[in-house]
Amino acid sequence: MAELANCSRCGNVFVKSIRDVCQACYKEEEEAFQVVYRFLSKRENREATMKEIIKATDVEEELITKFIKEGRLRTSDFPKLAYPCERCGVGIVRGKLCANCSDDLKNDLEHHERLKNHETEQKNGHEKIYYAFNKYKKS
Repeated sequence: MAELANCSRCGNVFVKSIRDVCQACYKEEEEAFQVVYRFLSKRENREATMKEIIKATDVEEELITKFIKEGRLRTSDFPKLAYPCERCGVGIVRGKLCANCSDDLKNDLEHHERLKNHETEQKNGHEKIYYAFNKYKKS
């Protein structure tokens, strides 16, 4: 069943189905996609960078990035087309993080897991210690 939502672009209320934008904004996005695609379809523009595309088409970077993430613009077809990493801003062609940020995040998670395991081992180690007292020993 469809639900009411606010358009992520203009804020107007619309009946949400497949898209996160209202019909008017969807039409604007489609027109922007056609402008970008026509620009990139020309042989001389196939190696255009994100900045060159923005300058030539007046389409927002966020919208072009959305087209890439949706798979509508394939970076395999346009080799210099990249969007910024969500952590450091370096250009990437897939995912949300560049290789360096991804590795940093992975290392941080592994380090956290090692610390957690070490704390658990220490805690468990103390629970296994027992003391024997000679209750018959005279002091």
